[in-house]
Amino acid sequence: MLTRILGCLFLLATTVAIHSFGLAAMLRGVLRSPDLEDPRIWPGTWLLIRVVWSLMALHVLEIALWASFYWWRGYMPDAESALYFSGVTYATIGYGDLLLPVESRFIAPIEGLTGILMCGLSTGFFFATVSRIYRASAK
Repeated sequence: MLTRILGCLFLLATTVAIHSFGLAAMLRGVLRSPDLEDPRIWPGTWLLIRVVWSLMALHVLEIALWASFYWWRGYMPDAESALYFSGVTYATIGYGDLLLPVESRFIAPIEGLTGILMCGLSTGFFFATVSRIYRASAK
C-alpha cells in the first residue's frame, strides 16, 4: 500500500513539474510574441491557437505519464487501454468501462483531481493570454 501511495505522490509531483515547466516556457513565448501586441483579430487568434495546441500537448504528455504507470504496473492489458483509461480519468469523464484492480482503485481519483487542477492552471493561463490580447487591442 505504501509503495502505491508513494507512486501516486511521484506521479502527482511529476505531473505538476511537467505542467509548471511547460507553462513557464509558453509564458516566455507568449510574452515575446509580436502577435500579443497586434490590435488586429487574426494575429491574436493565431496566438491563442498556438497556446491551445501547446496546452493540449502538455495534457497529453501528462496523460501518457499516468498511462505508462498503469501499463508498467500491469493495471491495464495494453498501452491503448492504459492511454484511454488515463485520458478518461484525467479529464474526469469516467465512463467506467475500464477499471483498475480493486487494491489500486484509489489511484484513479488522484489522477482525476490532478487533471482538474492542471486544467484549472491551463484555463488561468489561457484567460491571462486573452486578457493581454484584449488590452493590446483596446489601446
